[in-house]
Amino acid sequence: MSVTPEVSPATETATAPGIARLLGIMARLRDPETGCEWDVAQSFRTIAPYTIEEAYEVADAIERDDLSALREELGDLLLQVVFHSRMAEELGAFDFDAVAHAISDKMTERHPHIFGDAANQGQSREVRWEAQKAAERAAKGATSALDGVALALPALMRAEKLQKRAARVGFDWPDTAGPRAKVIEELDELADAGSEAERLDEAGDLLFAAVNLVRRYGIAPEDALRHGNAKFERRFRGMEALAGSAFPSLSLEEQEALWQQVKAAEG
Repeated sequence: MSVTPEVSPATETATAPGIARLLGIMARLRDPETGCEWDVAQSFRTIAPYTIEEAYEVADAIERDDLSALREELGDLLLQVVFHSRMAEELGAFDFDAVAHAISDKMTERHPHIFGDAANQGQSREVRWEAQKAAERAAKGATSALDGVALALPALMRAEKLQKRAARVGFDWPDTAGPRAKVIEELDELADAGSEAERLDEAGDLLFAAVNLVRRYGIAPEDALRHGNAKFERRFRGMEALAGSAFPSLSLEEQEALWQQVKAAEG
């Protein structure tokens, strides 16, 4: 792996190619003698939360159909890749070019019917993709169908991925009746829990069962909850608009009446 040569000021001008300019800027920011004190002090662990946050901001721009914001947020996310790559390069591990080549290799390997000699045998894209990923996991020494599901994923998303992995080896309900009954069972067990530790355990079981039920209806739980959040926020703000500054002093019954009014107006 080659180390990025010393960056000249010209590399950072607006006329330089986009990625070269960004790499040059990051190299200067991380310079231990002349760089930015904050950027120099960062590590993979300290930057990781920003990386996750920027990915969510990309998703938010898409949700709002704001292409101008999407361009900006994609830039912020790209900066995270450049930042991590620069820190790895300083350690002699890999650089941005190696990252780009690695994902290029992976994409061509996962599409042999496009970039290789393998014939398209009519399988769905998902079947081909998952078969290739399973082969990759096996090559890395995976011993369980659940290996490789990242611990850092949001809990709701990770629950869905764990369930999908289990389903691929046959551990799944045949229809929605099973997971629906499981949700009801977990509701009762949460109600009967007698200690904080039991309530935590049963609450986790309930949420996991709810994810499973939603998944069996063919709906991504993360999308469903995001939609539910947006609906609640919209209706709550509608209640506040109707009541004005008096809203906090209203009784629960009065607030519920406003909720139903807002809900009816949407319908």
